[in-house]
Amino acid sequence: MNENYFIDIFQSLISHKESEVVEFKKAENSFDFDDLGKYFSALSNEANLRGLEFAWLIFGYDEKKHKIVGTSYKNGESALNNLKHDFAQHTTDGQTFREIVPIEVDGNRILMFKIPASPRNIVMKWKGIAFGRDGESLKPLNQSKMDEIRHQTPEPDWSAELVPNATIDDLDEVAIAKARKMFKKVHSRIPAEEVNRWSTEEFLSKCELMVDGKLTRAAIILLGKMFSDSKLRPAVAEVTWTLRDEKQDVVDYEHFSVPFILTVDEILAKIHNLTLREMPGGTLFPDTMKQYDDYTIREALHNCIAHQDYTLRQRINFVENPGFLYYANGGSFIPGTLENALATNGPQRFFRNACLCKAMVHFNMIDTVSRGIKKMFTEQMERRFPMPDYEIDNEKKEVAVRIYGNAINERYTKLLKDNNTLTLHDCISLDAIQKGHRIDEEIAQDLMKRGLIEGEAPNYTISLGVAKASKQLPGYTRVRGLERDKLKQMILQYIQNAGSDGAKRDAILEYLQGTLPSRNTYEQNETLIYHLLSELRKAGLIEANGKIWLAKNKQ
Repeated sequence: MNENYFIDIFQSLISHKESEVVEFKKAENSFDFDDLGKYFSALSNEANLRGLEFAWLIFGYDEKKHKIVGTSYKNGESALNNLKHDFAQHTTDGQTFREIVPIEVDGNRILMFKIPASPRNIVMKWKGIAFGRDGESLKPLNQSKMDEIRHQTPEPDWSAELVPNATIDDLDEVAIAKARKMFKKVHSRIPAEEVNRWSTEEFLSKCELMVDGKLTRAAIILLGKMFSDSKLRPAVAEVTWTLRDEKQDVVDYEHFSVPFILTVDEILAKIHNLTLREMPGGTLFPDTMKQYDDYTIREALHNCIAHQDYTLRQRINFVENPGFLYYANGGSFIPGTLENALATNGPQRFFRNACLCKAMVHFNMIDTVSRGIKKMFTEQMERRFPMPDYEIDNEKKEVAVRIYGNAINERYTKLLKDNNTLTLHDCISLDAIQKGHRIDEEIAQDLMKRGLIEGEAPNYTISLGVAKASKQLPGYTRVRGLERDKLKQMILQYIQNAGSDGAKRDAILEYLQGTLPSRNTYEQNETLIYHLLSELRKAGLIEANGKIWLAKNKQ
């Protein structure tokens, strides 16, 4: 959507007064973070109560004077992205702004916050407190509104809907046989002989895949014959496997459809899962192991099938790249954030496809106590490989994950091997730093106090002590640069070698390029050189003649 689209929305919003779902703030320079959170909670709850998809908060407009004043709040794309990330740490289910859109109107910058309505029967809270609106006033959400939201009926379960023209003949006999086998494995307390006596209809009914003699959509997805997925249209039940080379060119591809209880094995068999015999750096593994852990690659694909929003009419994408696997399915991420998923100690409160998920539990494909994602991270940690990377885009309704099959940085791999005191969350944070990702400031400060990282936000690096332990000293030096005294010594020697011709600052900067901190921008290194030259001048070692620096003759 281009800027004109949002300008039209802005003009429409200012033509009406503030309401429970629209709020205007001048916020010319700044705005309190907690107040912003309270408005997010209030507007989200009010949008839910009115059956709307979202509400709007507008910065840079004086509603009382009906005047555009502009705002410099969080100027820049990076600042806005960081705000969305920080916000998700304090809201229910890690919800954050659907979009934060800067527009220009009459030469003034306007900031438009698109706030999603709270999910059905879930009250949106900010730091544990729910807020609402009373006209234009911001107040804690009253009990009647809270009860109204909590008593809302959940969204209908698409996977539980009956397929009116489907019969037992639409199901694959081999798929049903495998489902029985896995059911007996999961429900070992039920005698196998009893399960064997159940008719197909009885078995499907006990798995809740058949209701009153009619098959559910979940039954077709897991057990349907090839081409029976046509009875789910316009929904799409398909996984596309693609093989790409180092240049990201497509080498091979294939589409897979139902029954997924069988075709998952066919899809995973496509993976070129090499046997590894050496760790990076030449260290032998205690035992040979596969490039990808079987549990992890299976869990990731099963999650895509279980949580796909089939109403979006999209395929599940499974891409094999050199060194990593990429999975993507349509739909929002139910836990809200990855942090929520990893922190959850009990069952997820609700599922998009509850019927499908329950059947997959019966067939030992997934569990519903939120262990899967955390176990994937633990498996990668124990293999000393990079952590999975989740890409959650609730605006585009897509969830993607990368599973790495080799080391990105072999020094980091050795760090995990040598330091057995690191927790899973330590490894996730250090892995993010290795990849250049941003981490929460509180976590960064904790790692800093423990001597694991150093630097300034957001450019943290692994600390020198850890770098030595993991033999990362060359990389550490490139990122941090040489010590100031060594840099000054090199500058002085360069100026002395230049003799009476002297040296300009840009020539000195070019000379030192390989030794300055690689994490700095060009402008930051320019400033560093300026300060080093000033220190040498104050020490009486060099002098300036216009833009030329000369060595002082010793008397």
